Amino acid sequence: MSVRPALVVLHRWFGLAAAIFLFIAGLTGALISWDHALDAWLNPQLFHAYRQATATSPEPMSGLELANRVEARDPRMLVTYVLTEAEPGHTIQMSVEGRLDPATGKPYELGFNQIAVNPFTADIQGKRQWGEISLSRENLLPFLYKLHYTMHIPAAGGVELGIWLMGLIGLVWVVDCFIALWLSFPNWSSWRKSFFFRWKQGGHKLNFDLHRSGGVWLWLFMLLLAITSVSMNLNSQVVRPVVALFSPLSEDVFASRTPLAPEHIRPVGLTREQIVALANADARQRGWTLPLGGVFYSPAFGVYGAGFFEAGNDHGDGGLGNAWLYFDAQDGRALGGKIPGTGSAGDIFLQAQFPLHSGRILGMPGRIMISLLGLVVAMLSLTGVIIWVRKRAARLVTQRRSTGVIQAQLN
Repeated sequence: MSVRPALVVLHRWFGLAAAIFLFIAGLTGALISWDHALDAWLNPQLFHAYRQATATSPEPMSGLELANRVEARDPRMLVTYVLTEAEPGHTIQMSVEGRLDPATGKPYELGFNQIAVNPFTADIQGKRQWGEISLSRENLLPFLYKLHYTMHIPAAGGVELGIWLMGLIGLVWVVDCFIALWLSFPNWSSWRKSFFFRWKQGGHKLNFDLHRSGGVWLWLFMLLLAITSVSMNLNSQVVRPVVALFSPLSEDVFASRTPLAPEHIRPVGLTREQIVALANADARQRGWTLPLGGVFYSPAFGVYGAGFFEAGNDHGDGGLGNAWLYFDAQDGRALGGKIPGTGSAGDIFLQAQFPLHSGRILGMPGRIMISLLGLVVAMLSLTGVIIWVRKRAARLVTQRRSTGVIQAQLN
């Protein structure tokens, strides 16, 4: 008994269920490969320092000093991520959140979670709520970025529904990649057809070839995007447990700790400066030469992170990304880190997921490739729907004709 009819039905309904999500994810993915450059072009106030050196501040201040000044000016504000040094002529961007309001027992509502600070004057040049549903210039790129992996579906009952949905879409996509490959080669005698495009004939024949042959030529890349999509959204829920079946994994400091509600967060024990000193000492022992480029603090997990990269490379372009060391925020105890290229085979596999998904593993050429693949994903989704609409219309015409013949015979 042939399984092909059943696989055709699965492919059809898998494709229709995921089409709109993959179409949006493909188009947004093509754009957010260049999110930093596009964001800087749209919002120079967030990236370029307007005023240069002054008599009172001839040299740019460090990110740590700027963070302290920002917090001193507005005690409601807690800086949770800061770059230690700015690129020449650039602002220093910081992530912020509201401290606990003793009057209400809840965090202050700041109305923003990201700021850009002039390194010469410590003035806040711009601010925004990253991920807000808005098409304003300030929020456009963050809006598209979050749309890409959550569709902006809100959380409910502590569950990130959008992240789960897109993770499940990714799982369906992985399975459908294999179904599509099987269906593309119905028999050995006609396998060449699955690689051809009928450009001159156009119309529905070309649409069909774009869907089938386009998917065949780029099948490995589509599978790569599908697998890494699952890794991005369902890492701890699906990918880590599966990888752990085949390879031992280093402890994930965030997976081993339960995040605390804001009202239960303990006051931080160590300052950013103390963490920087601990991290630099650790880096010297490891023989690292890259400077400490950024520091983050996660109040919910009670963890500091220190990243090592040159100014301007905080996105980790090239290879497996930047190295990070983690420390307990209360006592400075070392909690391990994420050190590219080290650990078990499973560790390296997990380290490669975001660099592969974003194309950053190959630097600029990789990002160009991912942008083009995003457009291909959108094209495959659209051509699949067109094929279904055309076949459905043909079936309806056939049914009407059959019904008409039967009625004529009865009359």
